[in-house]
Amino acid sequence: MTPRPSGAGAVTVLIWVQHLLGSGHLERMRWVAEALAARGADVHFVSGGMPRPARMPRHVRLIQLPPVQVADARFNPLLDAAGRPLTDAFRRARTEALCAAYDAARPDVVLLETWPFGRRALGFELDPLLARIASSTPRPRVVVSVRDLLHVRADPARDAAIWRVARENVDEILVHGDPAFARLEDTFPPAADATVRVTYTGYVVAPNGPAAVVPADGRHEIVVAASSGDAGRELLAAAIAARAHSAHAALTWRVLVGPGVPETAFEALVIEGRHAGTIVERHRPDYRELVGKARVSVSQAGYNTIQDVLGARTPAVLVPFAAEGETEQAMRAARLGARGLAEVVDERDLAPPVLAAAIDRAALRGVAPPCPFATDGAERSAERIVAIGRRREAAAP
Repeated sequence: MTPRPSGAGAVTVLIWVQHLLGSGHLERMRWVAEALAARGADVHFVSGGMPRPARMPRHVRLIQLPPVQVADARFNPLLDAAGRPLTDAFRRARTEALCAAYDAARPDVVLLETWPFGRRALGFELDPLLARIASSTPRPRVVVSVRDLLHVRADPARDAAIWRVARENVDEILVHGDPAFARLEDTFPPAADATVRVTYTGYVVAPNGPAAVVPADGRHEIVVAASSGDAGRELLAAAIAARAHSAHAALTWRVLVGPGVPETAFEALVIEGRHAGTIVERHRPDYRELVGKARVSVSQAGYNTIQDVLGARTPAVLVPFAAEGETEQAMRAARLGARGLAEVVDERDLAPPVLAAAIDRAALRGVAPPCPFATDGAERSAERIVAIGRRREAAAP
């Protein structure tokens, strides 16, 4: 797409993002990129995951690196687009493409999504990029973008090493959350020393939420969705079987299957749904509208999905993804459950009768209260990044 023209003195921002299983990281950075473009920034958006054309930002310069993906929630090994382990030649090609994008942009700000708190396996390309940044005159500001909650490693030595990298390379950390819900040090204790500036932006949400809150008597569906990857297939299957156990079986049950679920598995879910009287279809672009009209939303507890549900004020059942020791979704779901904002089912307890009981409890809640957290994160992130870029310009010789 042709980039939006930038005015004289526009701040130039290079964004690096790598999605692996789902597309939540890509979506969040898409909204930040579009908010930056709306402020007149010249945005160079470097994506390292599998292409998702419908989720790419508008009015920015798009740079697609040779794609990297993973097969499952172990996140190891990294694979190319054909599912093959990465070769040295592939790594060199990625590194050269990223550094070429940096040289072409000559950015005032480099925004790195998740790193160094995650994506450490991409160090083969990020270390050369950081070396190039360090040698640039004037040096661009380096900003890191993270979610409200990080994966807890319970390894103080590793956390200390990550924090050293942040202190040496990072000018500011943008936490896309509300400190009333979680602070960075809750999941990453070294951040409490405040040696790197931390700014809470509020939650980054889709720019166009539901136009109006649908009253309870206008909500006639149970809407079920999971990760856009293959990680939520068990939840989808359990939801199809749960209908027979629910007091709300007379409602329309709709199960949305992400693009990362293989076609054969999708067809199997469709057949199961047909037997259960449940609609099973691929994830739809009008998902937020569907959730806004749902009696109950059933999902995992990913960052983006939670914001869709809270914004629609739809009663929620959360089954947080917790495979391979993942902690982020379980912690988010537990905190929402403690505030009375969701029913929570542990993934280890997932069974159709258990899920049906949670759905029935959620349905009794009626329309949920307004989201109690700041949700203007895209705009506030863009405002802060532009301010950082202006500060860099002012400091340049």
